[in-house]
Amino acid sequence: MSNPVVHFEISGKSGAALSEFYGKLFEWPIQHEPSMNYWMVPAQGEGSIGGGIAQPDGEVPNNVTIYVQVDDLQTYLDRAEALGGTTAVPPTPIPGIGEFAMFIDPEGNCIGLFKGQMP
Repeated sequence: MSNPVVHFEISGKSGAALSEFYGKLFEWPIQHEPSMNYWMVPAQGEGSIGGGIAQPDGEVPNNVTIYVQVDDLQTYLDRAEALGGTTAVPPTPIPGIGEFAMFIDPEGNCIGLFKGQMP
């Protein structure tokens, strides 16, 4: 697959409570990254992907997002828009890791794009 799903993200009003819930439910060893107010979920075996638990600022609704690896964020945002999607987050750096962007598909789903190397 040329553009694999490389990361998932679960977000809600309390990242700490969500990380405790999912950590206990699935026995995931979740690591808090205070500088980003983010909780990292490592991949749990061969063929699996890692993810994260987020507590967004503002009025972002609870959601689950997948991130697809691409070689050029803007190219894929432009392609999504040409197919009826809209850009939600322009290319944004993730220090020391890479960069991401997000778009909304024609049905309202938010999908992440990622360029870089997952930790």
